[in-house]
Amino acid sequence: MTFDQALSFAVLAGTMVLFVWGRWRYDLVAVTGLMAGLLVGVIPAERAFSGFSNDIVIIVGSALVVSAAVARSGVIERAVNRVAPRLTGFRAQLLVLIIAVAAMSAFVKNIGALAIMMPIAFQMSRRSGTPISSYLMPMAFASLLGGLMTLVGTSPNVIVSGLREEMTGTPFGMFDYFPVGATLTAVGLAFLAVGYRLLPTGQKPAAALGEVLDIQAYLTEARVVSGSAAEGKSIAELGDAAEGVSVAAVIREGEDREASCDTVLKAGDIVLLQGAPEALERIIAKASLELEGQDRTFAVERGEEVGVIEAVIAHGSVLVGEAAGRLELHRRHDINLLAVSRSGVRFTERLRGINLRAGDVIVLQGVLSRLPAKLQELGCLPLAEREVRLGKLSRSILPLLILAVAMALTAFGLVSVQLAFFGAAAATVMVGALPLREAYAAIDWPILVMLAALIPISEAIQQTGGTDLIAQGLSHAAIGLPPLAALALILVAAMALTPFLNNAATVLVMAPIAAEFATGLGYRPDAFLMAVAVGAACDFLTPIGHQCNTLVMGPGGYRFGDYWRLGLPLSLLVVVLGVPLIGLVWPV
Repeated sequence: MTFDQALSFAVLAGTMVLFVWGRWRYDLVAVTGLMAGLLVGVIPAERAFSGFSNDIVIIVGSALVVSAAVARSGVIERAVNRVAPRLTGFRAQLLVLIIAVAAMSAFVKNIGALAIMMPIAFQMSRRSGTPISSYLMPMAFASLLGGLMTLVGTSPNVIVSGLREEMTGTPFGMFDYFPVGATLTAVGLAFLAVGYRLLPTGQKPAAALGEVLDIQAYLTEARVVSGSAAEGKSIAELGDAAEGVSVAAVIREGEDREASCDTVLKAGDIVLLQGAPEALERIIAKASLELEGQDRTFAVERGEEVGVIEAVIAHGSVLVGEAAGRLELHRRHDINLLAVSRSGVRFTERLRGINLRAGDVIVLQGVLSRLPAKLQELGCLPLAEREVRLGKLSRSILPLLILAVAMALTAFGLVSVQLAFFGAAAATVMVGALPLREAYAAIDWPILVMLAALIPISEAIQQTGGTDLIAQGLSHAAIGLPPLAALALILVAAMALTPFLNNAATVLVMAPIAAEFATGLGYRPDAFLMAVAVGAACDFLTPIGHQCNTLVMGPGGYRFGDYWRLGLPLSLLVVVLGVPLIGLVWPV
């Protein structure tokens, strides 16, 4: 081992120790590793920031934007909600959820697919009385499995494809992963459908922010427009379609009508709805109702966006004792009052007629950059930040169409993956499917910084001959082993490393080693690169190796040691089935 190789390995080892230590966030750890590499001289100064221009960073960032636009559209959520009410048994609910998450994860960033489906899991949990912990971990693991099926399903696939292009001149195609990934996904989902019993019971989930705020009784009003799905339906039928929402009153021709179950809605009726913001948004979208005030325009200047915010009316506010109709909030302040909540009170009058009180919680719509000043002017205090979809959910299928076009272009080799997805991300913003502010918010900047910082470290190990050295060591360990056993060695090594590193970091470290390892044994590198992608994507043992596992830890009430109960047998299944599959599809 040369001195430069020893230094590069020391930098990598120190970075790994910091990752495992866990006191610093992973992006800061990666930056620390990059700075250490520069200081000891194994990373040339001119290559220090080469990772930020790497195609991998562009693809991952663009995929996150497109995923956010698909999630915001609500199209997939509404499609699943059509099926959800018919599923009363837990096993059927779980099967639909894990299949939906896995299928979506093949084309949408897996953490985005999981985030889309989690609210539906909470609905099903409440409906069936089954603890949410029985749903969330299987869903997280299903999202990781589903990501194996396509190039864009998970970051390891993208990174491995880019590294293969650097090594051989040809990247993996969009569906080169499908034969292996689809088989592993099908078998893995079958296991999860019964293996959930391995999870401990009785966990108490961490309280979500919405539960802490405990605001479940907002009143809003919506108009039944001609052609609406609610037109001609009774109040009872509308209530059946709106879990968690009650109809407080119906206003017809300016007069209140008692909201009896058999009242049939007509075009022009104004329906007063009471419930949580998410439930209100769902029924307004599902019944094609028109949210009161949504046709009002705002004085928006270039670069400004319209959004919503929750606030509480403080003592001394100019709103206290006044009704929204008399205040003329839109004309005077360029804001809309979308909903009101008052503890222990069930409103039956229109928003414009409610005399507001100190302590009332309101949802206001307006130009986001001006809302803080408006709140101060009105004497209101913003609540803790959380996503409020009321009045802002897009109903467009454009994000799905844009994603389909991007996938088609890459599948047929017409454009590169990075160009297709960068173009798709730009298109979703240009057509208004995702506001620019939300597009930037959707990008997981710490992940991108980590990738950009680790790429030069990975290159340093290659350029100093470190990968050759490791490959030689693995080759000596594999002497006498059959080809599939050598392939299993790489897959298990990648799988074992992933819990301690981010899966993208694992690929950056392991893929060059796997290629050198295969070349040293006289094998083709494709199968070994594929083994790295599968191993790095299948982190089922800890909550820290993948964001999907981390995402469900709090809501599911899981402890660190709960993951291996379900994850260990699933990992063994992937190894036992995945190795011969990879060898069959990609002969060594």
